[in-house]
Amino acid sequence: MGQPKERSGAGDPARTLELLWRIPASSATGRGPKQRSSVDAVVAAAIEIADADGIGALTMRAVATKLGLTPMATYTYVPGKAELVDLMLDTVYAQMERADLTGLPWRERVTRVAAENRALLARHPWVAYLPTTRPPLGPGLAAKYDHELKAFDGLGLDDVAMDAALSFVLGFVTSVARIAIDTERAATDSAMSDRQWWERAAPVLARVFDAERYPLAARVGAAAGQAHDAAYSADHAYEFGLALVLDGLARRIEGPSAADG
Repeated sequence: MGQPKERSGAGDPARTLELLWRIPASSATGRGPKQRSSVDAVVAAAIEIADADGIGALTMRAVATKLGLTPMATYTYVPGKAELVDLMLDTVYAQMERADLTGLPWRERVTRVAAENRALLARHPWVAYLPTTRPPLGPGLAAKYDHELKAFDGLGLDDVAMDAALSFVLGFVTSVARIAIDTERAATDSAMSDRQWWERAAPVLARVFDAERYPLAARVGAAAGQAHDAAYSADHAYEFGLALVLDGLARRIEGPSAADG
């Protein structure tokens, strides 16, 4: 389950938007045999494949097999994998749980938005590695974006700053999510836990690593390893980093002294 080469926005933009908003294609006549499946079923099958085996395992043939269709029949619902990826992404966005942010302090609102995205990436790891510089402009993304901007509404930020603040938070969440995903994959691929891996490496490290030459690395690495029972802890990185993200935003929202108080 390596990193995918796919990205959002790689398909035909007009046809992708028609599919995202379920607008019948301009060439559709409504004639022909009754269809055995639907766009929604194709997307659901594709998400199941990506969740289980990574987006690298996703092919139109794999989706067809899962649905009991011929590969050519699948193309009558979605024109290609590029458009399918955008449909998948928008669908998981639409299915996200979204807490009511009304009346909450801004830090709590941002914290909940961060947690919602962390849960999404844990549920659908392939999303963490999918470039979205051309996002799928569908109803799922629209609902997600509108909801998350409410965390920054009414705080004195202009619209561009609100968008940037949200991007800042989501970028942090994604980076930490990748640590968790990579850690889990490493354990699965090697059939060893982090503790087992370090125990296997320890005798060689004891011979080659000079703690006097690298005193900070030795001291800090040992402290972190003891604290986390591993080289990294995604949970600790998330909690520690989110506090810094909130303090950084506080300087912009509440003034330079807000995070220091």
